[in-house]
Amino acid sequence: MARTLPPRKRTAGISLLEIMVVLAIIALVVGLAAPRLMGNFGRAKSMVAEARMENVKGALQLYYIDLGRYPSEAEGLQVLFSEPSGSGKWRGPYVDSLEDLDDPWGRQLLYRSPGKEKAFELFTYGRDGHPGGASEDEDLFL
Repeated sequence: MARTLPPRKRTAGISLLEIMVVLAIIALVVGLAAPRLMGNFGRAKSMVAEARMENVKGALQLYYIDLGRYPSEAEGLQVLFSEPSGSGKWRGPYVDSLEDLDDPWGRQLLYRSPGKEKAFELFTYGRDGHPGGASEDEDLFL
């Protein structure tokens, strides 16, 4: 026995106008939410940079305990990962990889020893990579 389907109503389905209204509402919601969401991404990278600098600070302190000095600027932060020549007291690596010495924007953290007011300074110039700036481009110092 074959069944017959009931005839379709002409008013069944979605009109083009209804689809356009829904798309306009979606675009409005995305337009309002996107800037706020993108601001959170920038703030998150700055927070990651601060956390990495804290980790490197801890590694520098362990280096100091083992060798009795902080790395010179000429040695740089690389001595936290690979042993410098002529240092028998080195017990590293003090960081897991060289990437741990980079900021979230892909540049190496900057190191100054001695610092202006401390034994060393650790810093990054933020997203733009240049001194100064605001928001995500702000310089971060430790």
